[in-house]
Amino acid sequence: MIIMQAQGVGRTFNGLDLFTGINLEVQTGARIGLVGPNGIGKTTLLEILAGLNPPDYGQVTLAHDVSIGYQAQDSGLDSERGIFDELLTVFAPLIAMEKRMHALEAQIADPALAQDQAAFDQTMKQYDQLQHDFQEQNGYGYRAEIRGILHGFNFPENTWDMKVATLSGGERARLALAKLLLEKHDLLILDEPTNHLDIDTLGWLEGYLKGYAGAILTVSHDQYFLDHVVSEIYELTPSMAVHYTTNYSGYLKRKAENNALAWKAYNKQQEEIAKLQEFVDKNIVRASSTKQAQARRKQLEKMVRLPRPNGTEKKVHFHFSAEKTSGNEVLKVQHATIGYDQAAPMAGPIDFQVNKHDRIAVIGPNGVGKSTLLKSILGQLPFLAGEARFGTNVETGYYDQDQHQLHWDKTVIAEIWDDHPTMTEQSVRSALAAFLFDAGDIEKRVGDLSGGQKARLELTKLALRHDNFLILDEPTNHLDINSKEVLEDALADFDGTVLFVSHDRYFINELATSIVAISPDGSDLYLGNWDYYQQKLEEVEAAKAEAKGEQPEEKPGNAAAVDYQQSKQNQRDLRKVQREVDKLEQQIDELAQQAEQIQTAMAAPEALSDYVKMQKLQAQLDENQKTSQQVEDAWEKASLKLEDMQD
Repeated sequence: MIIMQAQGVGRTFNGLDLFTGINLEVQTGARIGLVGPNGIGKTTLLEILAGLNPPDYGQVTLAHDVSIGYQAQDSGLDSERGIFDELLTVFAPLIAMEKRMHALEAQIADPALAQDQAAFDQTMKQYDQLQHDFQEQNGYGYRAEIRGILHGFNFPENTWDMKVATLSGGERARLALAKLLLEKHDLLILDEPTNHLDIDTLGWLEGYLKGYAGAILTVSHDQYFLDHVVSEIYELTPSMAVHYTTNYSGYLKRKAENNALAWKAYNKQQEEIAKLQEFVDKNIVRASSTKQAQARRKQLEKMVRLPRPNGTEKKVHFHFSAEKTSGNEVLKVQHATIGYDQAAPMAGPIDFQVNKHDRIAVIGPNGVGKSTLLKSILGQLPFLAGEARFGTNVETGYYDQDQHQLHWDKTVIAEIWDDHPTMTEQSVRSALAAFLFDAGDIEKRVGDLSGGQKARLELTKLALRHDNFLILDEPTNHLDINSKEVLEDALADFDGTVLFVSHDRYFINELATSIVAISPDGSDLYLGNWDYYQQKLEEVEAAKAEAKGEQPEEKPGNAAAVDYQQSKQNQRDLRKVQREVDKLEQQIDELAQQAEQIQTAMAAPEALSDYVKMQKLQAQLDENQKTSQQVEDAWEKASLKLEDMQD
């Protein structure tokens, strides 16, 4: 059932269209991700769909009695109540029902009522109905619901009496999302719901949303979240919303395939246009061929021209390269304890080694000291114990998530030029242009830039240093999806070594060759990416449960780990079918070559004059065509199976 439909929706600012012609529908229980480049209007569209602002064009229609819950990006609760009491307001009708039940219980217990049988029966009837409704609406479990969701959003029980007004902005945003989930709307519209969430909470939220009864429409820069929560993607463009029935990774694959087909059709039409135009130019003035030329000119005029694929969307374009080659051992951290107070260390002992070409992710809960570890390695903070030792010819480049390496009073161009005074102005401008800084941006004050622009400026500085060991603290913060994907590719192609802290699981999964997980008690090394790490955690939990004689609890937040073995089997099956398709394609090519050889032999003068030989060749050709048809049928079947598996 369709619960929301947008038809021809558009928004205009200052006489210019931000987007037009947006058609979108939300079915009951749908899981939809809205994607598109920064500035395209994703948040604006969500506000229109949520009913906060009317569209300038088109309309949005809702099914009868559809309840919508909307959370704006970085919005938080503003309340003088305590945390638990604030969430209790969601259940005000149930609490009123509970009070009414207690009042009726008191009446029923009153001996005076028992003397009036009719009144007693009427009160009991009211009580029975009320109790039934109360139980149906989870009246006996709503407090447990609140406790569960507070634990999921990492609010410890000793914080539940804290005033909402005393919480940080990030905590208020988390609490707002918790409250929204408890309200159980038919449709949740969420703008960047993963902001302010640590990795454990992200996993919990994914598990919760998978089981959510209502529909979900979300904008998120977290590709891993989109992969594991949504099953539909709408890509917002200035003139339409392109619909894909898949998750984010599937969307990228299908978009690339569609783009390849679009280029093929476009190039074919351009060739046809060129041939027609050439004929017109050569023949329009010739009396003998002018009519044919005029006919082709009319054909050209009537032709519907295909647009050039890819549009005008700008993307960051850069790479990292190292001027020098380091030794094989790049960094060794031994028995390290980190923190600011010997009496209360954050984590330790930490031990790990970084070798040349490693890409190691450092993960751990919020507050455990991941950024502190990087700063201690770089010598910006002292270790409380232990040491970090760099190898031979190691040159380090550092990305600071707090952007303290930028000079906020400088202009953008001066920020680069002061570090590289021998560069020409054109070279500096070109370097900045690769990170999407245009002529108007480079004279801006660094402090006036957006968070995303500051992040790109710091990456510009890092790319120009040509260090062989990059130490990165949350490099994907403030970057849109396109910029994150470019950063992933640049780091994957980097001929040096990378050590990075990130809470972005997709980024970790795509990039990391190893993971160092730190906790207050120390560190553990996992020789794989995020999915491998999740698998190992699941194995540890299963071993613990087996030792206790229990069944391991399946954690909703660890869906990736649960699916890891199945994913590996799927990949094996996929490779097997791919090999079958490749083998059948080779057979088709070989049979085609054989058919060509037979047909060439049949056209030879000696065959044309030899009936017996011609008959044998015809029989060979018939057999060849029969076999070809069988192989092509098998190829088509295998190819369809491969497409289904890839989807």
